[in-house]
Amino acid sequence: MLVVVSVFGVVGVVSAADSSVFVYAARSSLSVGDRVHTSDVDAQRVRLGSLGGRYLVDGDIPSIGFVVTRAVSAGELIPASAVGDVAGSAAASIVVSVSGELARSVGDGSVVDLWSAKETEDSVFGPPTVLVGSATVVRVIAAEGVIADRSKQSIELLVPRVKTAAVLEAIANADALSLVPSSIPVRG
Repeated sequence: MLVVVSVFGVVGVVSAADSSVFVYAARSSLSVGDRVHTSDVDAQRVRLGSLGGRYLVDGDIPSIGFVVTRAVSAGELIPASAVGDVAGSAAASIVVSVSGELARSVGDGSVVDLWSAKETEDSVFGPPTVLVGSATVVRVIAAEGVIADRSKQSIELLVPRVKTAAVLEAIANADALSLVPSSIPVRG
């Protein structure tokens, strides 16, 4: 009886002292842009110590998977820095500047239409058109500093990748950009 209790005691002490965690490793080589699901990786029990936050651990993979942002060799532990959101393959994050104030309903997570007006001769702007419909506001960037230009607002938008070139062209040409909320909130 004493031997059995002793064995269980040793097993308990060793288990309590075990600081290993399940970390995902690439089952095969992963290239930039590959979409990865839980079935594409192997879980391996390793001791990472203070480096635990640098790797993809058990439970970190969303149900829709992730996109690889840098190459990972077969058998290599998957670094957290090599994991991108699946939405990133269909959308791009772009910062635009608009003149004047924003509508009160424009904030993080709101859906807006990005309008653009091209400058014609004599510093007059032509009629505005919708450049991107249903863009998502990632964040409104607060103007900071003593000499910050408060006449413009910077907003980070998530736009479809197919519209990225048109938005960058409008920014480069200094077109007048405006944000219009896609819907009016019931309250507020």
